[in-house]
Amino acid sequence: MLLGAAAGVAGSVAWLGGCGRGPAAVALPPGGWVGADAERGHRVRDAAERRRGVWPAPARRVGVLIAGAGIAGLAAARAFTQRGIDDVHLLELEDAAGGHARGHAMAGMPCPLGAHYLPLPAPESTEVAAWLHEIGLLRRVQGRSLPAERHLCHSPQERLFHDGHWIEGLLAPAAPGSPRLEQYRRFAARIDALARRSDGGRRFALPAHRARWDAESAALDATAFASWLAREGFDEPALLAYLDYCCRDDYGAGADVVSAWAGVHYFASRHGFHAPGEPERERDAVFTWPEGNAWLVQRLAAPLGERLHTGASVLGVREERAGVQVLVRHEASGRTESWSAGIVVLALPLALAARLVDRAPEALRQAAALLPSAPWLVANLQLDAPLLERIGAPLSWDNVIEHAAGTSTSLGYVDALHQSLRPYAGAGVLSAYHALPAAERAPLLAADWRPWAERVLADLAPAHPDLRAKVRRIDLMRWGHGMAVPRPGVQRHPALLALRAARGRLRYAHSDLAGCSVFEEAFTAGAEVAGRADALR
Repeated sequence: MLLGAAAGVAGSVAWLGGCGRGPAAVALPPGGWVGADAERGHRVRDAAERRRGVWPAPARRVGVLIAGAGIAGLAAARAFTQRGIDDVHLLELEDAAGGHARGHAMAGMPCPLGAHYLPLPAPESTEVAAWLHEIGLLRRVQGRSLPAERHLCHSPQERLFHDGHWIEGLLAPAAPGSPRLEQYRRFAARIDALARRSDGGRRFALPAHRARWDAESAALDATAFASWLAREGFDEPALLAYLDYCCRDDYGAGADVVSAWAGVHYFASRHGFHAPGEPERERDAVFTWPEGNAWLVQRLAAPLGERLHTGASVLGVREERAGVQVLVRHEASGRTESWSAGIVVLALPLALAARLVDRAPEALRQAAALLPSAPWLVANLQLDAPLLERIGAPLSWDNVIEHAAGTSTSLGYVDALHQSLRPYAGAGVLSAYHALPAAERAPLLAADWRPWAERVLADLAPAHPDLRAKVRRIDLMRWGHGMAVPRPGVQRHPALLALRAARGRLRYAHSDLAGCSVFEEAFTAGAEVAGRADALR
């Protein structure tokens, strides 16, 4: 275990009160920014805006060229290869593939820089399930798909810091017969009712475009989740705080920003909502690893070998009669060259794709304006000793500090080494997450990392007052445009549908097409772009 046992309480209390020094008296440990290079992204943006005149003749010709080696781009490369196309190349701006699913290490201990888990695939996520079978995370037993338990999240899975102590699960407790419990149960019933169509089918699915769209779906998509909750009579603060947390966790914005469709989809497309005191049920199963979803990225990227070109920034894309020309900058040398491909897949955020494409189609321009993005901060804190454990539930994989809805950007922290099967307490890494409002994007991209490290430590201090004294290093990852936010009116928007269905030489594959940054959406978009009947033309 990373955090110490209750036996250490007496010594910790002496440190807190006897010496007259609080946590703020301890100096900030070393640290800094890691991961994505913001300057490269800005250079791509600026170059796209300045690009003019005649392009150089293509220096290299390939069959399929994919811009962006996140989950969608990697899945697209895999799908083209499965169709027998070997001349597939990926260009990635950063020095490592993975997009929002990259990993890190501190003192040899792996930890995530972004996405850190994958739920068991929903029935509609057929491409994801097929790949998980291929890499051994799922196996077929008597006609059923069973997960490889070694990679499932170990117990205890999640806890909430509530009223000065830790409780199991992420819902605040509710006394029998209380208004809080009544609202929990009524919300659970409402989710169950919305999840089922009148014909018995599922109204919500992952990926979302495989669900049946009806008048009730459209009505949910037309309003904000918080407004819908108010109309439905849900006003219990503990319930609203939990729902706001869920929205920020999956979508990067609170219940007052995302659509009611997105808020309901969070539950109805997967595991439902379960009120305390319901009959015993199986814990929602997720795959996770110390390095987060970088474990999955490694298995997608490894077969590509030299066909994956990192440190290669796309500066422009132009469709021509004989193919698509792509302007590429090699970051290590600063050299710029032109590539030509029969098919180019833009596995990029749509706002960036709209800047890069010469004479961008109207659907792309509309889609780029449709989707705001949420900045994120991920802080990995290297500890040299166990922390004081509060009374209550023990250290879990996911650890959330309770806040009233709309009052905090924090999403709590993950114990990065929860899956490591450590036989003893000791050094470890906590991975803390913050979903930030758009107004904090500019401060996040400022040079000084220290105010952000202080913010992370201050957020965790109520639960762990001895944290500051035991942190040896803080590495921070900033995502200026971390997640697409599913605002009202995004789902089934004609511009997104048109881009998903594009069948020319220029194709699009990104989770933005679904209006939210979810692994299943990204993987499916990549698989579908290569699976169309005309993909080889």
